[in-house]
Amino acid sequence: MRLDITPQTHILLDATRRLIVAHRGASAHAPENTLPAFRLAERAGADAIELDVRMTADGVPVVLHDPTLLRTTGRSFQVARETFARLRELDAGSRFTRDAGRTFPWRGRGIQLPSLEEVVTAMPRMPLLIEVKVRSAQNAVREVLERTGALGRSLIVSFDHRAVSGFRDGSAPTGAGEREMIALLARSLLRVSPRSAPYDAVFVPRRQWGLAIPTAPFTRIGRALSIAVHTWVENDPFVARHLWSSGISGIVTDDPGALRVSRDSG
Repeated sequence: MRLDITPQTHILLDATRRLIVAHRGASAHAPENTLPAFRLAERAGADAIELDVRMTADGVPVVLHDPTLLRTTGRSFQVARETFARLRELDAGSRFTRDAGRTFPWRGRGIQLPSLEEVVTAMPRMPLLIEVKVRSAQNAVREVLERTGALGRSLIVSFDHRAVSGFRDGSAPTGAGEREMIALLARSLLRVSPRSAPYDAVFVPRRQWGLAIPTAPFTRIGRALSIAVHTWVENDPFVARHLWSSGISGIVTDDPGALRVSRDSG
């Protein structure tokens, strides 16, 4: 059964909003993709949180960006080859630093790798932008979101559009994949607007392949399709205000508090 998901019920689909989406939580101030980072983002006034999902060896969808935990814990465990219980033994706050490694304020504070279910239940009213990192995770993601009643407040995205194909039955809104974004850019540059699209939102990277990515072609197509166009990652409040005024609906940022102050003061 198709859910009644519209821009009125899902703010990430609302092209008229100036949204602040916390990138892996308030990751400028707390270890990314952890419960403290998501809670800080909520307190800072983020409109939604962005998170990444991978699968453990025993089939638990966990919130982590990289295929290993080396960058976040200092241990090179591969998520897909370890059990959830084993990964929970690692200190997910051990590598976070704001001063180039002079101090590690979250080390030894019991921060663990969270499961998707933990994050969803800890943030019961927060809209969710969920990036599915591997195709094998989409069924488990759906099961968690359905069981917790969070499907209606989730927007599912992936670089690989096949990783969100299971949601394109109308059960949840999805974002454009990388190939779809390239096709969209080509159409925009040729001034040929598609009449429809299989996705519900577009996320434009600020930089990709070492190049700055223009947002104007995507906002032009977004207006033609009546879909929201978001961008990531931008932490400069002044640049953020320019992006909002140019037609960007939402900005994915590491520092939602700074952008909130700038947006609300303008």
